[in-house]
Amino acid sequence: MTIILKKEDCFYLGKIVKKYSFKGELLVKLDTDEPDLYENLDAIFLDLRGNLVPFFIESSQLHKSDLLRLKFEDVETEADAEALIKSELYLPLELLPKLEGNKFYFHEVIGFTITDENFGKVGIIKTVNDSTAQALFEVDRDGVEILIPMNDEFIVKVDRDKKTVIVNTPEGLIDLYLG
Repeated sequence: MTIILKKEDCFYLGKIVKKYSFKGELLVKLDTDEPDLYENLDAIFLDLRGNLVPFFIESSQLHKSDLLRLKFEDVETEADAEALIKSELYLPLELLPKLEGNKFYFHEVIGFTITDENFGKVGIIKTVNDSTAQALFEVDRDGVEILIPMNDEFIVKVDRDKKTVIVNTPEGLIDLYLG
């Protein structure tokens, strides 16, 4: 029985950046603030041509600050390792450590209502755009897109029970989109 995981059920952990040794070891650049959480994994999923394929980990250790040195089972040669370079690594969402308080994962707040302390209800968070220097909430307000910077100073409260993010943005920011 094969387990087929969809990308939306997983989170992006990092990318294989280069070979490490002649024995098929690889270096992974991790996309996390807490690399030590991922040092002792048993298996990981690689995106190979659009499919998530499980690879079992023989050994792993942190290398420098944000690199993980991995040795997969059945990857024994330089050629085997070479074929995996630039592959993206994913893990199932349930392996993410639970965050509390105002810390959250981007995927967690999609669909939450965003409310500004001064303006009132702004709209629904459609996605988080982190391709810019400052990550942004992309909010849908009745068809109008409003971008709110994900600035710690703006985020007052993340209420998981009510599926709401309460913000306090500079006066006039939201009105800029509605003018």
